[in-house]
Amino acid sequence: MDGTTKKCTGMPLFNRYIGIDYSGAKTPTDSLKGLRIYAATPDDDPVEIHPPPSRRRYWTRRGTAQWLLERLREPIRTLVGIDHGFSFPLPYFHQYGLLLDWPAFLEDFHRHWPTDDDHVSVDDVRYGRVGRGQARLGHPRWLRLTEQRARAAKSVFRFDVEGSVAKSTHAGLPWLLMLRRLVSAQVHFWPFDGWDLPPDRSVVAEIYPSLWRRAIPTERRTPDQQDAYVVADWMRKADGEGSLAGFFAPALTAEEQAQASIEGWILGVR
Repeated sequence: MDGTTKKCTGMPLFNRYIGIDYSGAKTPTDSLKGLRIYAATPDDDPVEIHPPPSRRRYWTRRGTAQWLLERLREPIRTLVGIDHGFSFPLPYFHQYGLLLDWPAFLEDFHRHWPTDDDHVSVDDVRYGRVGRGQARLGHPRWLRLTEQRARAAKSVFRFDVEGSVAKSTHAGLPWLLMLRRLVSAQVHFWPFDGWDLPPDRSVVAEIYPSLWRRAIPTERRTPDQQDAYVVADWMRKADGEGSLAGFFAPALTAEEQAQASIEGWILGVR
């Protein structure tokens, strides 16, 4: 580590914190009650961000991606936590002979799982109605190292069970690719772009709300609202307390760090 993630006393690493509870339901253009966004600043508690007025009451995945793109283009150093997997376990890469390279993985995934097409659901690809998903399936017993370390985290390939992130992951990956294509010069995708944070970029990271959900009163929020809220709230408070930088440097051996550089890491997991 070169020390770029160290916090100066009294100075937050970030000026804005965005928590996104994701949803892999339906299609990218459907209004999704389970897709929620909360934003906070160092001085202000998280507040819910609602979609622009339209006939759709809730966010769509396409609308969320466009909104996030606009925020990441702003000159405000922002930490974004998104509740879905950012990559797959190493056995998946080995199974299909893929380069151990995250950008190449995103491109390959999108060629097989075009879940960002307007009227395409994850199940459309999963069951062969659209795309070539059958050529890029994973085993539900495959776990990333970070999932093994996190409490009760499930495989990104374990569909159709409570608490699963499989659908949200397969729905969200193409939007990470879109963001990377359009704002890679302004955004650090952690840890794939490096474990140390450049001082002049916003950061996008994977988050697991279950790590903090029970520690914060719900105050009449729905479960989805609560998940987005606790992500923004934890990031804000950890930054204010000076502990956030430590979470960007989990205790990993050199071999584990190399593995997690491909598989990704959940921010907050030690």
